[in-house]
Amino acid sequence: MDELLGTIVSAIEDKKGKNILSLDLRGFDGAVADAFVVCSAESTTQVAAIADGIEEKVFETLGQRPRRTEGMQNAIWVVVDYVDIMVHVFQTQAREFYRLEELWADAPSVRYGEWE
Repeated sequence: MDELLGTIVSAIEDKKGKNILSLDLRGFDGAVADAFVVCSAESTTQVAAIADGIEEKVFETLGQRPRRTEGMQNAIWVVVDYVDIMVHVFQTQAREFYRLEELWADAPSVRYGEWE
């Protein structure tokens, strides 16, 4: 899981994603994945570019494709599902509205890069 997580975070950084956070959900009964990665983007174009960049880099580096990707139609909130890790790429306003990471406030978390 660590190698996949590192590759995902690197791909987000490559596309200038902001406020990157990983949540370790392994200690929670009923969690849909072992980890969530959440990041923000300034536009729908950037949301789509980050999601595409994640898929490309993970495939090039690890040979893995996501189980599914949802939300590319409107690119306000895209989920890239790698089974063990679910990546949530939000347009900034949508992330502020949904506050997904607050649902798992008790989870161990790691912040990456600069935060605004």
